[in-house]
Amino acid sequence: MSRIDIETKRKLREMGVTTLLDAFDAQDDTLTLGLAFEERVKLAVDDAHSVFTQTKVEGLIRRANLRYPNADLRRLDLVEERGLDRSMLAGLGTCSFIDRQQNVVFQGFTGSGKSYLGCALAKAACRCQWPMRTARRRPAELPAGGHGNCPLMANRSAHLGVGGVGHARSSVV
Repeated sequence: MSRIDIETKRKLREMGVTTLLDAFDAQDDTLTLGLAFEERVKLAVDDAHSVFTQTKVEGLIRRANLRYPNADLRRLDLVEERGLDRSMLAGLGTCSFIDRQQNVVFQGFTGSGKSYLGCALAKAACRCQWPMRTARRRPAELPAGGHGNCPLMANRSAHLGVGGVGHARSSVV
């Protein structure tokens, strides 16, 4: 329980920092009794910031409109059996390819998990606070010749773009 008076709480709510106020209220007096004022403020700000960041990431994931919103690079099964390189997936999970303005292309047969991998990668980008959006392409919207010699691939291509002005575009096909 915090020692903040009602008027100060009202002002904090009016300023829109209710998460900070909630973090102060959540502090346990018995655990923070020996801490200096600066340490208590630091703990409250850290708690409020983690709530703010988590809320932002959840919003980015929701707005990305992913086909598999629960996809996660950390929970992939049968990685070796599918011929996937764990170190490559870990590298993709850092989303450094976005900063380098590189594309990522997944190729494989129907049902091999291309869309799931794309959604997992998009979710990792959302965790790095890159706004993502997905759009399904129809065969008529693809460039002449589709993707290679595989018409099934052309029918199931997906595009994941990094949103916002001045951001790189990344494709996952």
